[in-house]
Amino acid sequence: MNPPLRQELGEALAAVQGEMRQALDQLAAALEAERTAIDAGDTEALGHAGTRKQTLMQQLEQLDLERRQLAREQPQAEAAADPAWDAIVESLRHCHRLNQRNGGIVSQRLQVVRQALAVLTGADGDSGLYDRSGELHAGARSRPLAAA
Repeated sequence: MNPPLRQELGEALAAVQGEMRQALDQLAAALEAERTAIDAGDTEALGHAGTRKQTLMQQLEQLDLERRQLAREQPQAEAAADPAWDAIVESLRHCHRLNQRNGGIVSQRLQVVRQALAVLTGADGDSGLYDRSGELHAGARSRPLAAA
């Protein structure tokens, strides 16, 4: 590969990685906004943060495809240790941890709501039986088995 083409590919790869870093910074901010919305119980802000998160994830997937394609064009770049890529991987790990934290909070709150509903309805929140037609019926706390 001639040197000008190699330099152009290297610059393109650096540009894609720069865009990835920006998208990851925005994703971390969206995940923090999601956490704030969860804590505040703000469903509108939560929906907005979720939409933003999804958009950024799609953008990151597209950028990663471009990065891989550029890396295939210059195999020697893949073999070399790239501190910029290491920073991107660390940012991805950070975003993953933030997302796991938010998911854990939502999961805990959902469990509390299910338990409260079970108490209010007198039903065991996790039990339900399917009848012969395949319909789910939540069991009541007590039920007569036979008439006297």
